[in-house]
Amino acid sequence: MGINDQSQIEANLQIGPTDQGMVRIYIYADDIEIPMDFDPEEATEIAEEILAAAQAAKSLGGKKR
Repeated sequence: MGINDQSQIEANLQIGPTDQGMVRIYIYADDIEIPMDFDPEEATEIAEEILAAAQAAKSLGGKKR
């Protein structure tokens, strides 16, 4: 499956700080749980990549709500 392939899988996403000073991205669906911890600098880079992808999607006429 690639980034442009649609899927019927639904998942939940939580993002927040841990008590260890990390940023956790937690994805869960059915019987799958994926906790991913990042230091604050890595989390900032991820956030910047998400913002850049959102801007690119907007310029391609992405869905508007």
